[in-house]
Amino acid sequence: MSDYLAVDLGATSGRVAIGSIEQGRINLRVIHRFAHDVQRVDGQLLWDWDRIVREVLDGLKRALDEVNPISVAIDSWAVDFGFIDSAGEFIPPVVAYRDERTDLVFPHTVESIGKEKIYSRTGIQFLHFNTIYQLIAAKNTASYQEAKGFLLLPDLLNYILTGVASSEVTNSSTTQLLNSRTRTWDSELIELVGLNIEKFPALHEPGFEIGRVRGHGELDGLMVTATASHDTAAAIVGVPFLDREREAYISSGTWSLIGVELTEPIINQESLDANLTNELGAFGTVRFLKNVTGLWLLEECRRTWEGEGLVLSISELIAQALQAPTFKSVFNPNDERFAHPGQMPDRIRELCLENGVLAPNTPGEFTICILRSLASAYRDTLEQIAKVSRRPIEVIHVLGGGSQIDLLNQLTADICKIPVFTGPIEATLFGNVMVQAIAAGEIASLDEARSILRNSFESKRFLPS
Repeated sequence: MSDYLAVDLGATSGRVAIGSIEQGRINLRVIHRFAHDVQRVDGQLLWDWDRIVREVLDGLKRALDEVNPISVAIDSWAVDFGFIDSAGEFIPPVVAYRDERTDLVFPHTVESIGKEKIYSRTGIQFLHFNTIYQLIAAKNTASYQEAKGFLLLPDLLNYILTGVASSEVTNSSTTQLLNSRTRTWDSELIELVGLNIEKFPALHEPGFEIGRVRGHGELDGLMVTATASHDTAAAIVGVPFLDREREAYISSGTWSLIGVELTEPIINQESLDANLTNELGAFGTVRFLKNVTGLWLLEECRRTWEGEGLVLSISELIAQALQAPTFKSVFNPNDERFAHPGQMPDRIRELCLENGVLAPNTPGEFTICILRSLASAYRDTLEQIAKVSRRPIEVIHVLGGGSQIDLLNQLTADICKIPVFTGPIEATLFGNVMVQAIAAGEIASLDEARSILRNSFESKRFLPS
């Protein structure tokens, strides 16, 4: 039996897991789990980066008490980064992507450079928080001026562990500064937006051996291997495709990422008009997808209600939603007013009233309204993807935490009129481990890894009704 350690950082929680391959199955066991959140400090939304690092190190040390792993790999959410100075020291803070600093930079940059020019080089969806706009917003700060370079968050953790500064391509592609055809930094675009190419790190692909841990006591000597370090890229490795030419995925969590797996990017006027993205995947693949605001809407409603003294779990909200099946209103979950935290129920009610539809009032009505709106957005996005990619979509794989919400799965099947298969729930951890096992030579290929994956979890099926 071979053991691998997988670190997965989401926007609200992180975990360290042990993955093992035995008798044609991948087994996962989470050894450490922790919650984290953004903090508003001096007007900025910041990640508690020091705490995240401590929790990861603590989880790895706990894991080493139980197994002697071949390697460890780290994945996280995309676009956010930290600066490193000329002495190799981290320059705090790590600003969160939902911070308002890009609100003015984004439209100004897109207008001055041109959508067509940016998209023709990167093939990446326009989102106001992409790294390109964060870096431009930071250009005049002391941190940027002092920095020798920047590292996206999984790469920053790899650097803390090994001292090696290098950036993995699946996550780097989300910056909107990488050429998706060449899988390299786009120096012309970087210069065009006024950034310094010398601050951009060397690139590596998933499966690259970054180096061994040093300076962390009992962790020293552990091999750090690059997985597909964008958590969605790792999750897509963990999709049990049978025929990816006819199958799509929805990675369902804080965000819903909806797409198909390609071998070449699709960059044309049609994909630009649909705002579809060509994020890079592991082993030469491309994640042709679109970001749709996901369960963030429900979590923010919960946060507001909790502040008002009404504490409701997701399961309690789903139970209440099932009591409001006739509530049919839907809204656009990608409306700009939902980008920042706070007072989500009021924002949803406001948008419904603007659109002339019945606004929800009770938590159950809000829940069914959000879930129905997400499923409707999934349908519209899948129709766009099918049209632009010239592919039929006959099966949807729903991954991640959202795959546990049966009501959302059934609504998705009903509204999209396509069968939905769930899982794996832990697709990101599965994908993380699978890349390590391929790098170690224990698994020969991505196809073999997915064949093993299909034996490693139980799926539910939801048919359109």
